[in-house]
Formats: sequence, C-alpha cells, structure tokens
Amino acid sequence: MTYQANKYGYYGQYGGAFIPEMLHNNIETLQNKYLSIIESEAFKKEFKSLLKHYVGRPTPLYLAKRLSERYNTTIFLKREDLCHTGAHKVNNTIGQILLAKALGKTRIIAETGAGQHGVATATVCALMGIDCVVYMGAVDIERQAPNVKRMKMLGAEVRPANSGSKTLKDATNEAMRDWIANPNDTHYIIGSVVGPHPFPDMVARFQSVISEEMKWQLKEQTGKEDPDYVIACVGGGSNAAGAFYHYLDNDIVQLIAVEASGLGVDSGESAATTILGKPGVLHGSKTLFMQTEDGQVIEPYSISAGLDYPGIGPVHANLFETGRAKFLHATDEEALTAVLELSRLEGIIPALETAHALAVLKNMDFKQEEVVVVNISGRGDKDLETYIKHGLDKK
Repeated sequence: MTYQANKYGYYGQYGGAFIPEMLHNNIETLQNKYLSIIESEAFKKEFKSLLKHYVGRPTPLYLAKRLSERYNTTIFLKREDLCHTGAHKVNNTIGQILLAKALGKTRIIAETGAGQHGVATATVCALMGIDCVVYMGAVDIERQAPNVKRMKMLGAEVRPANSGSKTLKDATNEAMRDWIANPNDTHYIIGSVVGPHPFPDMVARFQSVISEEMKWQLKEQTGKEDPDYVIACVGGGSNAAGAFYHYLDNDIVQLIAVEASGLGVDSGESAATTILGKPGVLHGSKTLFMQTEDGQVIEPYSISAGLDYPGIGPVHANLFETGRAKFLHATDEEALTAVLELSRLEGIIPALETAHALAVLKNMDFKQEEVVVVNISGRGDKDLETYIKHGLDKK
C-alpha cells in the first residue's frame, strides 16, 4: 500500500478538488502542469540552488544529548528552525514561487496563522519582485505582531480576516475569495498540505527535503537511514508531511503526529481534529475536520496560532484512518512546559507549534537503544510575548 496521492489527488478516501467554477481553470492548469514543471531539470536546479544558498539547507540533524538523557533514549532534532525566516515554511514558498513564475503569474496571495508562512511568502515575493498580499486572522495579527511587522518590512500587504474566530480558518476563506475574484494573474501559495489537489501533494513534495536529508544524516551519524520514530506537530500538517514523506511506505519507522488539544479534548476549546472531527469537505478537499451535525465548522482553539485549524490535510486524515501514523495530542500547558524544557536542556527556544511535538516525549515508552527524530519546525522568537505572558522567563 502506498500513502502518496493517486493521480486524482486522493489519499484513500481523502483529498480531491472541490472547487467553485471560477477556479476550475486555475486548478486544472495546476493539475496538468505542476509535475512536468517541478520535475524538469531547470526547475530542480534552481530550487536546489535556492535551498542551499538562500535558505541555508541542509539543516542540521542535532543529537540532543541532555534531552536524550532525560528520556533514556537517543533523540535527534531536525533543525528546521535554522532555515532562513525561522521555519520549514520557506521550503514550500521557494518551490511555489518558482512554479508561479513558470505559469506566468504576476501576483501572489497567501494565508497565515502563526505568521511563519506569511513571512516566508513575503520573503520569496521580495526575492522575485512579485506583488504579495497575505491574509491573516485579526486575532493572529495581535498575538503574532513581530511576524506582521516582518511581512510589512518585506513589502507585503497584510489584510486582516475579521469573520468567524478571526484565525487561520478565516484567513484561508478570505484568500480563497481573493483567488476566485482574481483567477488570471494570481497564484495562491497555500502554506500547508490542505486545499484542493494538487496543493497537498505539491506542498508535501517541496517539504520532502526534510526527510530526504534526515535519511543521509542519520546514516552518517548512526550507520542506518531509518529511525525508530519520527515525531512532528500537526495543524494542517506540512512539516509533518515533509518529515514523514520518505518513510511513509517503510513500516519499520513509527510516525507520530501531535495535534493541539488546547484546554483539553473535552473542554470545547481544542484543535484535536482526529478525536473531534469527522469526514467532510473543507477548503477544497475531503478531509477530517471538526464540524456540527449539519456540517458547519466548529471553531478550533490552541495557544499556538499555527495549530489553530479545524482540520488536517488529507494525507494525514488517511494516515490516521489507516493507522500508519499514531496521532497524539498536547494541551497548551504541556506545550509551554516543553518549551521551557528544551530551552533549559539544549539552549534551543522552540516555536509553540513545535513544542506540542516535544510535549509527548514524556508519554512515550522508548527503549534506550532506539533512535527518535523530532522535527523542530520553527523557532520561538515569534512566541516570546506569549512565553513572557505565561511567566516562562521567571521560572
């Protein structure tokens, strides 16, 4: 069994393209052309060059000795926080801006929650001299103010989404509306493995550089390519899709995806989609998302803006349903505790999103000889105000 998308963009029963008529031409063009473009030698050469010389890849695979001692196993950290812009998001925006140029698009739109995808999109638009509009929930604009300032410095226009919960879901809705209104000159750089086909597959391919590097880096350091576990946080799920990509069909490797349970799974303030969600269509694809009996989206909650999303990408919905990946969850409090732990043990301040992946280490039953890789998807600079608000600087 393969866990990659089929030619129709389905992962098992999840995926596809459920789109309004105004977007048919754009989506069909993408579906028909994306593989031939991104698999061309010219594209691959420019993509790899930018990843190396601009983004700073390969990112280190770091043996976290003190964290390993704490959990009596061998823990490596894949340092996506060391990418230019501070997170894994730039791997995808580099790929998609090159794709947009090949398609002749002259305007870029994006959605963002934590702001890292917005910054990464604004960055590549500045690099290529292309107009950029980023949609961001009004609530997220407040709690991620440093990233908003970065986007504006890079020349992007940041437009607030004031509907619904004023978070990532609503920013995505606004970006979709923009694309419907401007289908000819605009490319929508979706930031995660969500949306209509081919976006989930395309984003996963661009992020697959993470696990591609992990394999040879593990071989170099341990003598074998395959870890026993790969752990990553999941909102929409792009960093997890990248970290899992080259291990999907390798059952030796246990894949652990960690969702945000907010104030608790049963609190009514959560984003634990695999526990609280059911199948339906959200933002252009069939997937799992939190919804009422009549299919209306239930507003998610997480202290982490990047995990504050009511669904997961179709690749992850399939991994959950088939049991290929194990889905766990961490609360706000557990994530904050994990932030402090990594900061004090390894001198690395992680993003709130990443902290959810770190938070489950205490619940795992690792053997001493096992090798665990945690994907450090982003750095914590953007979350410092939240950390200070919760007193982490005084503990």
